[in-house]
Amino acid sequence: MSHNMISDRNRAFVIAGLGVALLIAIFLSPFASKDPDGLDRVSQDLKFEDKAVEDAPAKKLPFHSFFDEYALRGVPEGLATPIAGVVGTLATFGLAWGIGKLVVRGSSSSHPEYDDSNEV
Repeated sequence: MSHNMISDRNRAFVIAGLGVALLIAIFLSPFASKDPDGLDRVSQDLKFEDKAVEDAPAKKLPFHSFFDEYALRGVPEGLATPIAGVVGTLATFGLAWGIGKLVVRGSSSSHPEYDDSNEV
């Protein structure tokens, strides 16, 4: 089995996985429960939800102005959650891809016996 065949198979697997993740983000995110998530529910049950810090650190992050909870601000309600899901999926994929590239590059340079760049 050649190096290109393995690379093409991995590429197809990654693209298919990303495609499935994007389809889930687009089509299933609108059906997510409107009930509070775990931490919100605990804060309600224990009656400390109103004691949250008004000037929360999360509100100072650059992307806070674009997102409201799990939806994109300024977008019609039916599209806000799916678009936020797509953006989140792509951002997570990009971070994972970049970290993976850095880790692989760092490990292959420290192990020259695994360097296949000299293959013909």
